[in-house]
Amino acid sequence: MQKVVAGMTMSVDGYVNDRNGDTSRLYPNLDKIRELSIVKEAIETTGAVLMGRRSYEMANGDLTGYEFQTPIFVCTHHAPERVPKGQNENLKVIFIGEGIEMAVARARDAAGPKNVQVVGGVDVIQQLLQKGLVDELVIGLAPVLLGGGLRLFDRAEDAGIVLEQIEVIAAQGRTDVRFRVIGGGRL
Repeated sequence: MQKVVAGMTMSVDGYVNDRNGDTSRLYPNLDKIRELSIVKEAIETTGAVLMGRRSYEMANGDLTGYEFQTPIFVCTHHAPERVPKGQNENLKVIFIGEGIEMAVARARDAAGPKNVQVVGGVDVIQQLLQKGLVDELVIGLAPVLLGGGLRLFDRAEDAGIVLEQIEVIAAQGRTDVRFRVIGGGRL
């Protein structure tokens, strides 16, 4: 059964980047992270990817060699002028400006029976959680303290979201926790 799965890596103190917007300490070895069973499973079960414009911009418009070879839906108010690099018969980038619900609907249609993987950013994941559009949440905890930056759950005290832990995987010096989102919907 198709699911919308939102995932993000954060520091133990809850930041998804440091004060300068840098994420490198969270991903010290991307090749090793790509070998994790949870990442391999996500790649195999994903039929479409959803991301925000800032997440797309982190790749500088170049998705050559991107692990998810699926349609990628980018939520943005304004599509960039230059054509994204790395597109092929499987990986197509589609910019969606009609809101988060339309982006999810389009990604679900493109994914067929497979999952929609939400890879960021913070604003997109928060919007999806607010609207009750996330079925599973996967948090990767990197063993670092960033001491500041951007938090994924800055407004969590207002959430009312109920999570049920499904799985914990400790490998490659990090811990990934998968949750089923079973209630709530307000951040």
